[in-house]
Amino acid sequence: MEDRQTTSKRITTALVQYLSAIFEACGGQAVFIYSDALGCEPLPLPPELASKAYYICRAGSPAGALDPARIIRIPNVNLTRIGLVKMGVFLTWSHGVVRRGDTVICVTGASDSGRLDTIVVAEVGWGMEGLSTHGDERLPADVMPQVIERVIDIAAELGSEGREGKPVGALFVVGDTPNVIRLSKQMIINPFRGYPAEERNLLDPNLEETTKELSAIDGAFIIEGDGVIVTCGSLLKTGPQQVECILPHGLGARHHAAAAITSVTNAIAITVSESTGTVTIFRHGQIVTEIEKPRNPRRREF
Repeated sequence: MEDRQTTSKRITTALVQYLSAIFEACGGQAVFIYSDALGCEPLPLPPELASKAYYICRAGSPAGALDPARIIRIPNVNLTRIGLVKMGVFLTWSHGVVRRGDTVICVTGASDSGRLDTIVVAEVGWGMEGLSTHGDERLPADVMPQVIERVIDIAAELGSEGREGKPVGALFVVGDTPNVIRLSKQMIINPFRGYPAEERNLLDPNLEETTKELSAIDGAFIIEGDGVIVTCGSLLKTGPQQVECILPHGLGARHHAAAAITSVTNAIAITVSESTGTVTIFRHGQIVTEIEKPRNPRRREF
């Protein structure tokens, strides 16, 4: 009987052999490969496929021999396999790598298993990746993609780990700050008031723990498109009549507020569900995508 390493290599080789045929048959525009399963080593792909390939790596994973321009960094938290696909699709969509209607082929496997064993074919805007875009528009013009990535990192960590062992909910509103401020009311003394912009920029890793600690306060974080936090603990003064979409059953006030504020401003909103840990992204009053954590938080799905 062959050993595990030999079996893993055989399975990966078989998937790669058929990948080009699947990509061509589906009219694919991009290939996403979960590289943490292979120890961050690039796959031996034919040139026409290699030029379409992007490697999904968890934050903190070494890049190895991968081309940095083709790496998609996702939060280092427990995600289901579909959750990883959703995250990869959303982040590449936000960077303009893929657009609505594109077909992407996602190849995944268990983390550090040394093999790829699953292929998912998804169409951006439809199907299991859950990405629903408004036309071909991507992020708001004033929002930097790395700011959205940073907010999602923090939101995913809060959803997966909570705070000091307790589940927390949170709401982050990014972009179109003047209009969002106009439609909000400060419920507490603003803890960011008076600090220089460079000291309250979410892209600064030193602000992560402060942001997580303040997430326990009711209300929304309001963040400028360049990452500067304007305030937190804000009540969004938008009514349910301003929500055009029908939200799934069970979503509460935080999600309705996120849908409403993005329906009347050009902002993007990210929520963390206190009850489930699910991260939900809103744009134009609609759910763009939802990223669920595994039911068993101790088990890594990849």
